[in-house]
Amino acid sequence: MIRKGSWLNKCLVVVGSVLLLTACTSASNSTDNFTGLKIKVLVGSALGDFCNQAAKNFNATQPKLDNGNAFRVECEAQGSGDIVTKLVNLATRLKNGTLDEESDEFPTIISLDGDIYHSQLIYRINQVFPGQNYIPEITDAPLLANTPMVFMAQADVASGLRKVPDPYKALVTAKTHKDIDPTAPSITVNYVHTAPTRSNSGLQTLVAQYTSVSGKRPEDLTLADVQKFQPQIQQIQSKITRYGVSTNSLAQAMVKNGPFWASVGSVYESSVIAANSSLQPGQERYEAVYPKSTFTSNMRAIVPNAPWVNANEKAAADKFITYWRSPDTQKIATDLGLRPGTPGVALGAKFSPEFGVVAQAKYDSLRPPKPEVVDAMLKSWQEASKKPSLVVVVVDSSGSMEGNKLPAVQNTLQNYIKNLGKKEQIALIDFDSQIREPVLVDGTPAGRDRGLQFISSLKADGGTKLYDAALQARNWLQKNRRPEAINAVLILTDGEDSSSEISLDQLSTELQKSGFSTDQRIGFFTVGYGKEGEFNPDALKKIAESNGGYYSKGDPETISRLMSNLQVEF
Repeated sequence: MIRKGSWLNKCLVVVGSVLLLTACTSASNSTDNFTGLKIKVLVGSALGDFCNQAAKNFNATQPKLDNGNAFRVECEAQGSGDIVTKLVNLATRLKNGTLDEESDEFPTIISLDGDIYHSQLIYRINQVFPGQNYIPEITDAPLLANTPMVFMAQADVASGLRKVPDPYKALVTAKTHKDIDPTAPSITVNYVHTAPTRSNSGLQTLVAQYTSVSGKRPEDLTLADVQKFQPQIQQIQSKITRYGVSTNSLAQAMVKNGPFWASVGSVYESSVIAANSSLQPGQERYEAVYPKSTFTSNMRAIVPNAPWVNANEKAAADKFITYWRSPDTQKIATDLGLRPGTPGVALGAKFSPEFGVVAQAKYDSLRPPKPEVVDAMLKSWQEASKKPSLVVVVVDSSGSMEGNKLPAVQNTLQNYIKNLGKKEQIALIDFDSQIREPVLVDGTPAGRDRGLQFISSLKADGGTKLYDAALQARNWLQKNRRPEAINAVLILTDGEDSSSEISLDQLSTELQKSGFSTDQRIGFFTVGYGKEGEFNPDALKKIAESNGGYYSKGDPETISRLMSNLQVEF
């Protein structure tokens, strides 16, 4: 049995596992020798920085319970959809007897980035434990911060969006921004938002789209409405450039890549502030457009009335939440571009046109739909409305992949294939000193079988023909490009190029011909796998950033999560 706050018990449980035993050794040698009660706070990504800063300041006060026992707070940020999934899985394991209520896998405090996912958490936990009411109602959870959903665009596009009564309705039929407003630039409507299955901003966006095209309030939407208005949602989704995991990173990518990458995005107001707070020379400022009706992303402190939260944990949680909502701590939120959850706290300098927002923004705040209707929306999005994709996954199988690297990659690719949706296709290419023909995989049983055969055939051997493999993947995708879909290349390598016929500069020049300023619109993503120094991160960044993508670093312990996040982009 693992007891919360007890590091020694964790280590005793994992004796015999080399990987986890190493982690325990590292923990014992760290500067963190705190042995008191640890309060785990699991928050949505929009609240992550606020939670971390508040917890750091709070822990510096050396907090104690009324009985004199010391405790400290530790924050972890994930997508709101991921948090709901995680809590439901933990609750299910508890009910099945495979997890103890004292397990430190359970968080003491939860915060989701909006009320829709809060409503979903109540609904899904009640399905596991009917009638127990373990998750407090929305109105019973103290507000920590909030931020409205807005459209984000450069000034000339934003001006046109403000002129129409309902931008979402305009997105159903508009092909260019001039179709929305005659004075707007005649650039193609390229739209982005996060994946609703993982991110609160994406879910709020999806519900707002249904609200717009149906003409109904969210709480009045029915299961029949989801089916009825699916075609209009599909038309909006056809304008998508890419989905994302994090709202802030999506906003920053808009600024970095410009309007040909994405001319308009559905993001948080705080994301507009964050993006404008870090503008680089030559980058244009973006503006928030406030719809007449939109969701206020209310971030609340949820302390479950559940067996996995004992009396001491609840007492500690109450003390931290009181501190978190204090006026001085709430100023941290406003500095980050979040609106305070406590009345009377001044907004601060960032809520101004300089940062693209309006301090006294006026809009009608929408309420969550029925949970079963939200479930139907998510299912409809995954199966019908989500934009199709074709991704070439390029896998380095050179000799340096020996040891635990290749098995970790094989397991990750297996999960990737298992999670393919009905509208998603991938082409698998492995390379070393040679570049092999692509294997086309989709979500059908036959497609998955081809993928599993590919995975089983991978062997670590030979050199690293990275640049040639990247170009060959692009060339194949040009010839087999999937129209009206997200087309991208994802490269996974653990070494520097050793035997290509072309140079990095030649590759970059070629890739720019298929970038987002062309009709090709082929994005590139790269993953440097293993230890720093084994691969060239600068080269991988150059490959990815030349085509509207990004570089990530992974290792055998993190690769599965990293690839899962990347899969959401498509």
